[in-house]
Amino acid sequence: MKERRSTLQPTYFDAIYAADPDPWKFASSPYEQDKYRLTLEALPQSRYRSALEVGCSIGVLTRALASRCDRLLAIDAARAPLAHARRRCAAQPAVHFAQMFAPAQWPEGLFDLILLSEVVYYLALRDVARVAGRIKKSLAPNGDIVLVHWTGPTNYPLSADQAVGLLIEEMRGVCVVIRSERFGFFRLDIMTRA
Repeated sequence: MKERRSTLQPTYFDAIYAADPDPWKFASSPYEQDKYRLTLEALPQSRYRSALEVGCSIGVLTRALASRCDRLLAIDAARAPLAHARRRCAAQPAVHFAQMFAPAQWPEGLFDLILLSEVVYYLALRDVARVAGRIKKSLAPNGDIVLVHWTGPTNYPLSADQAVGLLIEEMRGVCVVIRSERFGFFRLDIMTRA
């Protein structure tokens, strides 16, 4: 597959959040609320010791996910949405935030859940492989990876199907796909460590 574009950089997201603090209407869209509900319902385990949410934005899903985690680290490449996310989750001491630009930056430690919701298609081919390498090192035994991606048209480096297919291929031999389902305009895929 020919690489069409490079990974979208933090400046791309900074500009979007400067124009609108909730550019994708995470806090108000019925589509987003349904997507979050279905994502949480699909989690293979009822509770996780240590979870990583990559691309947490303003923390709407973070707040809902926190009730299922003993510890949740939520990261985002842009600073502005993290301020909103911290306020939204202020009453949840198990939630921690960090500004990180994956895959160049990645947290230390092991996680039994790694959630990438609306993230992987922002990456170029080589960076999907780099993210897979990061996940391989930080996914705990029996850990789960949850991928959620909009399947409509975008101007991102990859489509949802390309991004998810590439990540699944990169994780082959380490993880197995236990669920792959489409809901309207998004797909939800779950892998678990083999």
